Amino acid sequence: MSYTNLPAPSPEQGLSRYMQEIRKFPMLEPEEEYMLAKAWVDHQDSESAHKLVTSHLRLAAKIAMGYRGYGLPTAEVVSEANVGLMQAVKRFDPEKGFRLATYAMWWIRASIQEYVLRSWSLVKMGTTSAQKKLFFNLRKAKNKIGALEDGDLRPENVAQIASELNVTEQEVISMNRRMSGGDASLNAQIKTDGEGAAQWQDWLEDENADQASDYAEKDELDIRRELLMEAMQDLNERERDILTKRRLQDDVMTLEDLSGVYGVSRERIRQIEVRAFEKLQLKMRELAAERGMLPSAN
Repeated sequence: MSYTNLPAPSPEQGLSRYMQEIRKFPMLEPEEEYMLAKAWVDHQDSESAHKLVTSHLRLAAKIAMGYRGYGLPTAEVVSEANVGLMQAVKRFDPEKGFRLATYAMWWIRASIQEYVLRSWSLVKMGTTSAQKKLFFNLRKAKNKIGALEDGDLRPENVAQIASELNVTEQEVISMNRRMSGGDASLNAQIKTDGEGAAQWQDWLEDENADQASDYAEKDELDIRRELLMEAMQDLNERERDILTKRRLQDDVMTLEDLSGVYGVSRERIRQIEVRAFEKLQLKMRELAAERGMLPSAN
């Protein structure tokens, strides 16, 4: 499968023109996608694989834009997203029962994250799972608590984020200082060949339904629900009950209430909740890997 005959973003070409180019490729109906995938799996038909890739370039670009705040060239991030997309097409099995877009999302994100981690010297200094989690979740955590301003975080915000992401407060401070600034908005103006200015999101949105994104989001949600229900069976009855009442229902029960139900301390309830959640995450990843939905660790 060749990468050279795909449209590629470049500083000379400009991302706006690239976005225009990839919008020309049509979305695929489920039946057509299945037949193209079968042609690739059964006969290594490169033309079919090329159609599968080009029809999902908008999905790759949309995911890539979610990583625009790491201070790396956007064109490079988009290119890495396309590499992940090609890997997904290469390994996609249409007989598994889900759409290519759902499967490709895992590979695209993995490819981008690997590129970001390779590119950031701060991560090369320490690559524990907790540090990686902090690296990819700090901005989300800041948004969640309304810490949107640049510069150092307030001490109480540092403490809250450190506790939530299971890292030290110094790691939060250090990572935040390195990542402050450089975040671009999808509402940023870009030059176009025509009159007037457009926004990045204009190239990601389509007046017609974005079939790739629509199917990916729906299928991924359905699959995650299925994985969740299956993984829950790996927990004992008490773990399932506590996790459900603490994280999986709208009317969340307090640690105090649950400590009264089970006759143990609030801290013990918290420990059971955390342990159950860790077991649940691990089991869901195992199930996803078994079904060929996660990139290989090799």
